Amino acid sequence: MLTMRPLLKKLPPSIAALLLQSAAVVLMLLTVNVTGRYDSPLLFALLCGLLAATFSFFAGLAKWWLVIQLMFAPALVLMLAVELPPTLFLGAFLLLLLVYWSTFRTQVPLYLSSNKVWHALEHLLPVAKADSGFTFIDLGSGLGGVLTHLASIRPDGRYIGVEAAPLPFFWSWLRIRLGSHRNCRVQWGSLWDCDLSQYDVVFAYLSPVPMEKLWHKACAEMRPGTIFISSTFTVLDQAHHETVQVDDLHHSTLFIWHM
Repeated sequence: MLTMRPLLKKLPPSIAALLLQSAAVVLMLLTVNVTGRYDSPLLFALLCGLLAATFSFFAGLAKWWLVIQLMFAPALVLMLAVELPPTLFLGAFLLLLLVYWSTFRTQVPLYLSSNKVWHALEHLLPVAKADSGFTFIDLGSGLGGVLTHLASIRPDGRYIGVEAAPLPFFWSWLRIRLGSHRNCRVQWGSLWDCDLSQYDVVFAYLSPVPMEKLWHKACAEMRPGTIFISSTFTVLDQAHHETVQVDDLHHSTLFIWHM
């Protein structure tokens, strides 16, 4: 397993987890075939989960993947035992697909900023000027909470959100329309297609995985004097100019770079 670790690291964690889970099932099937012993589906599933979690630990997957790997097979057996309608599983799958969409590829799940983060961002916006406004973009804008809050508090700005998942995009679009935020809009697409040179403030609440790539994009595109803000996730080996500690449930930190 240790010899395969570099190869698994090159794969998206979801694909690596699937391969390790499959390896655990195959190994258990071979064990049953050799020993001829099979006590119950649940015990088989528990042993598969234990093996998959062990493989994932040595493969270097994140801690939450260990829990998923451990519980996946037992949960599947228990759900089949309950005999729920197949349409329920299809509905749950479609809902998760609409919410998380390309998370398996981008490794950026749906994180929602707290109200206290919204209020902290108010104080990081450019000083109001009578003759001009400013532009703000939220990369991965989720349900649009940051956008609509700031658009209400600082109407002198223009606020743009970018969201790749269909359901959060639709939710935020509806939120903006119903709230009549004329200085605010959201677009469906990839944050990597955005030209950051158009914005005075760039805000992101993503995950540790894309931060280095995003930093290089910000350095290449953002204009001098603009601000790059990341919630919770910093850029390794890149000293930030300021931090704002937010007293919310997650003890969020805003990392600030003056470009």
